[in-house]
Amino acid sequence: MPDQVTKAQAFKALHVPGDPIILFNVWDAGTAKAVAASGAKALATGSWSVAAAYGFEDGEHMPFDLAIANLERIIAATDLPVTIDLESGYGANPDEVGASVARAVQSGAIGCNIEDSSRETKPLRAVSEQAARLKGARHAADKLGIPAFLNARTDVFLIAPADTHEGLVTEALERGRAYADAGADGFFVPGLVNETLIARVVEGSPLPVNVMFNAAMPPAARLAELGVARISHGPGPYRMMMKALENAAREALL
Repeated sequence: MPDQVTKAQAFKALHVPGDPIILFNVWDAGTAKAVAASGAKALATGSWSVAAAYGFEDGEHMPFDLAIANLERIIAATDLPVTIDLESGYGANPDEVGASVARAVQSGAIGCNIEDSSRETKPLRAVSEQAARLKGARHAADKLGIPAFLNARTDVFLIAPADTHEGLVTEALERGRAYADAGADGFFVPGLVNETLIARVVEGSPLPVNVMFNAAMPPAARLAELGVARISHGPGPYRMMMKALENAAREALL
């Protein structure tokens, strides 16, 4: 427990606007070891990659028990802090979300992502509903005595065409403020790639901002200049590795 608390505190301290923690997302114990060997300061799972590696579609189609078992194998494979992508929280209400977070923390996680996409009433949950779910998550971690990093993800930008993103900044920031009030530690805005808009979100967010890197974005050095505190790679590493494997297999089978 003391070691987990120390790891959680160290992970939170890595979220520095202008000097972002870079998370090259992993999906199993093997990839955890490889990324740890690269000099990474922390590890993060990506739900899309984990699901794909086990033959499931993303979107909580992977059984929760299997997701937790996979998390435990990753944690056993490394001494680094590990945060888990819990998608929408694997729960129909705040208490169930809290129970999911508690299981992840009890398994050794020092943080988690929880998104505001709705599996039941797509595309997004109401702000008040999502805030209540985040409060459930915060309470569960605090009750265990672990200062787990709760990364509140909004899919406002992810589900919308890029040419509409400018008009969505106000809504995103309103969600960010509500999520901060609910006890979140970070604000994750996947899908946002325009550097002007990233700068606006960073300036208006009460929480350190996390972006998801892709080829359409400025390089990491520029994202740091914009004040980003965390850069995730999401499913990118999995797709890269699977493409390399496919190409190698095709060459071997010629």
